[in-house]
Amino acid sequence: MNSVFIATSIDGYIATPDGGLSWLDEVPNVNSEDAGYSAFMARIDALVMGRSTYETVLGFEAWPYGKPVFVPTTTLTEVPEHLKGKVEFISGTPQEIVSFLNAKGHKRLYIDGGKTIQRFLAAGLIDEMIITRIPVVLGEGIPLFANEGTVQWFEHIHTEVFLGAMVQTQYLLRKK
Repeated sequence: MNSVFIATSIDGYIATPDGGLSWLDEVPNVNSEDAGYSAFMARIDALVMGRSTYETVLGFEAWPYGKPVFVPTTTLTEVPEHLKGKVEFISGTPQEIVSFLNAKGHKRLYIDGGKTIQRFLAAGLIDEMIITRIPVVLGEGIPLFANEGTVQWFEHIHTEVFLGAMVQTQYLLRKK
């Protein structure tokens, strides 16, 4: 099971053009609301995190993940000392990455990062999406979805409102 758990603006952007996320803090009390994130993390085995997202997370005060993080990259070569044993750089197609991680026992993967999500979605490798819409129109930025790939239908599972502002919807890939 490959899952996405992500926030977007109403117009579908996951970050500003420069990768900024400060707009996420504009919803009052957003940082105090878990919005199902802990329960989601409890059911995953590992993260596949895009390089740009990884570089953004490196700027956080503390490393926020207790699960192994695999970063698809062909440019990064050395994991920082404080993240050794927590982060591993890998390469390959989405299919190769999933096969490699499944063989290591990581069957429930959290796919994170705009381009990485797009690549896995285009490869038909996203089974679940949990998308939280933040009530802002950014007008431009890094989109969650690209205009490529084949049509994929998802079933609506659940929608919930958090803090009277954030609308979170869970979808599962419709099996044929």
